[in-house]
Amino acid sequence: MTVVKSRTFREKQGKILLEGRRLIADALKAGAVPKTFFFSRLDYLKELPLDKLKGVSLIKVKFEDIKEWSDLVTPQGIMGIFAKPDHVKMTFPATQLHHSLPLLLICDNLRDPGNLGTILRSAAGAGCSKVLLTKGCVDAWEPKVLRAGMGAHFLVPIVSNLDWEAVPNYLPDDTRVYVADNCGFYDQTQRSNKASDHGWICDQQLSKLHKYEEEEDEDLETGTSKDCLPKLEVQSYDLDWAEASTAVVIGGETHGLSLESLQLAESTGGKRLLIPVVPGVDSLNSAMAASILLFEGRRQLRLRAEHLSRDRS
Repeated sequence: MTVVKSRTFREKQGKILLEGRRLIADALKAGAVPKTFFFSRLDYLKELPLDKLKGVSLIKVKFEDIKEWSDLVTPQGIMGIFAKPDHVKMTFPATQLHHSLPLLLICDNLRDPGNLGTILRSAAGAGCSKVLLTKGCVDAWEPKVLRAGMGAHFLVPIVSNLDWEAVPNYLPDDTRVYVADNCGFYDQTQRSNKASDHGWICDQQLSKLHKYEEEEDEDLETGTSKDCLPKLEVQSYDLDWAEASTAVVIGGETHGLSLESLQLAESTGGKRLLIPVVPGVDSLNSAMAASILLFEGRRQLRLRAEHLSRDRS
């Protein structure tokens, strides 16, 4: 069971571990393919859709064993090994699809499992049509992410481990990309345009960006200017920004947004969305910022749809 919980197992074997009757039932309804179930009481199996259990290895074990394997404070007596879900083959609930909006979420350098799980839950609640995870994010199918997600993995399509070059392939045509601005660095970035002064730039980019800064300084001496960072206009999150197809990029708190995310936003005509907080208060964490922006985007898109409906009538 220790091996089953590892990222290496998930990536090499293409399998994941789910725990609890509700999460397993959600996975089965969405079309996830079960391989093996461990259970301590037969009643736990009877609560699942039995037609989905054909060909599955069913292994009865002592509850003490499940308790030892479990990461839950109160184990539920059943665990299942599934083939790693493919969003293309999944069947998402009709209600979720009905309320889906042209709103996408891009996760960039999100390393905290609890934050990612909470963000996925908010994405499902806001009606996001898709969630994209770039390389560098925590594995979406890690047990801690699954627990925090509370079934969101089976409500919204999740595409993981993407290179930034591939991200546009998963966006509808004419999608405008916005990035969440870290208000803790807002005043600082207004005073300087140097990359190292932008706290939301990924640490891995800094060595490369320092070279650009030095080149920029040299260019200033000769009277020419070479921009090392995409220039994105900053606007408050509660002003109009959500349009026909909109994507929001959320960066992790430690590594922040990557340079590629800013370049993508600039190339699509997007902006930096600022969530202002009271002076002296640290910036919001990634999960909180994502929730605010996604539900504001949902509000704006629904309002826009209502206006269009009234105009047509």
